Amino acid sequence: MDKLAATLMFESLSSGIRLDIYRLLVKAGPDGLVAGDIATALALPPNNTSFHLKTLTQAGLLSATQEGRFQRYRANMRLMTELIDYLTAECCTGNPDQCADLSLPVSNCCVSNETTP
Repeated sequence: MDKLAATLMFESLSSGIRLDIYRLLVKAGPDGLVAGDIATALALPPNNTSFHLKTLTQAGLLSATQEGRFQRYRANMRLMTELIDYLTAECCTGNPDQCADLSLPVSNCCVSNETTP
């Protein structure tokens, strides 16, 4: 991952609404949710939800698949894991024992089969 890609992801998550959407989709796991269910769960207007979903999808944080007239959205956990790895790549350089706990796998996390853009 490079700095530009990381910055794009952080910019897209800098909105509280988009952060809520992403966290909701992480919780939903590999099944994801359709846009209407996301809007209902977060009490958002549908057009507002679509705007935020588009931003997250363009950043690569979400994938969308067409299901009839609906779009199903899923969190791209693989990309989020890469972002976390990018942030912690040089953790405690020279003193790895200070951050040994960070090498543990993320708990309760499912990595989807999505490929990164």
